Amino acid sequence: MSLRDLRPYLLAVLMTLPGLALRLAPADVSPMLVAVLAGLAILGASFLLTWACEVAQLDIPQAVAVAVVAFIAVLPEYAVDMYFTWMAGQHPESAYSHYAIANMTGANRLLIGIGWTAIVLIFAGRFHNYVALHEEKRTDVLFLGLATLYALLIPLKGSLTLFDGVVFLGIYVGYMCIIARRPCEEEEPEGPAATLARLSRPARMRTVAGLFLFAALVILFNAEPFSESLVASGKILGINEFLLVQWLAPIASEAPEFIVALMFAFRGNAGLALGSLLSSKLNQWTLLVGMIPGVYAVSSGGTAPINLDPHQFQEIFLTAAQSIFAVALLLDLRLGLREATALLVLFLAQLFSPFYDVQLEALLGLPHDPLRLHNFYAWTYLILAGLFLLRHWRLVAELRYGFHVKVRDIVHH
Repeated sequence: MSLRDLRPYLLAVLMTLPGLALRLAPADVSPMLVAVLAGLAILGASFLLTWACEVAQLDIPQAVAVAVVAFIAVLPEYAVDMYFTWMAGQHPESAYSHYAIANMTGANRLLIGIGWTAIVLIFAGRFHNYVALHEEKRTDVLFLGLATLYALLIPLKGSLTLFDGVVFLGIYVGYMCIIARRPCEEEEPEGPAATLARLSRPARMRTVAGLFLFAALVILFNAEPFSESLVASGKILGINEFLLVQWLAPIASEAPEFIVALMFAFRGNAGLALGSLLSSKLNQWTLLVGMIPGVYAVSSGGTAPINLDPHQFQEIFLTAAQSIFAVALLLDLRLGLREATALLVLFLAQLFSPFYDVQLEALLGLPHDPLRLHNFYAWTYLILAGLFLLRHWRLVAELRYGFHVKVRDIVHH
């Protein structure tokens, strides 16, 4: 193993060091500098986790790999969101619960609106005009659909309770019980992960364990300063801190996963890339959402629902609507160029809506309502999803094969 092979790991570790040093910094350090350094530390740790997870699957049982590796891979996102949720339980009157929902909904919408579409657009430019998923990914589509249908009930009933958390976690457990019983498919690690894969098994396991431990500590050490400084930076710059938490925080934690997926797409393996981000979406939409009311209950010392207002419920509604539209587009286990373009255009339209909503309402002679366009885009997603589901009702019925451990091969006519 040469020094050149270790460069990615050394660079990732160097990215984490300034964030770790923040613990020794004076209290009057600029929040913007803290946000940058802690964000870089989380980004570097995320890369280490991504590579370690890829290699770990060579040495641990499939059932363990599927459960543990899937959780560890999204640890950066969980750390930030669980910090906001814990603080919300400690200070129910604060805006922390709003930040928790902002981070969760932003991460989920980014995965579909940017992650999925980027893979298809890159693949279309180099190979084919659609990306096809493996038949076994029907299970992911099925359980994502089940979780999304339940998520649509949350804004309708106006609460996010412990029972809701149990339902989301139950959906994820059901999903895990199916895929953990499937035979392991050997995949050769690529890129920096291939360097570790060449080590002897004992050395490889020790190295992977060390990377997991180091990266987890970096993320846990930096979750609080990153989260707090992001909010403080928004207040200093006069930028809505809700939007910063919703869109900038997930970028630091999701970037490595995006980059790895895009690398697969560039190499022509877009099905694997899209499949990995589909699994990540399901993971976050079940485990992440399911853990929020539980962490809040432990922190607050009670069983009361997490404190949310109409804005947060509208964010959940919009995120669920985008998800059900994405499920409808994946009924045939393909995502084409037109479908990806539709996802991207709708995502960008709602992302930038705070910059044009007042002008649009004035043009139409409507009073200002900050949630008007959220509601419009949510219903647009739902109507489009409904049209797709009605048109392809036979494919909806075929989702039942996702409950099988051995998914039947289905030929679409």
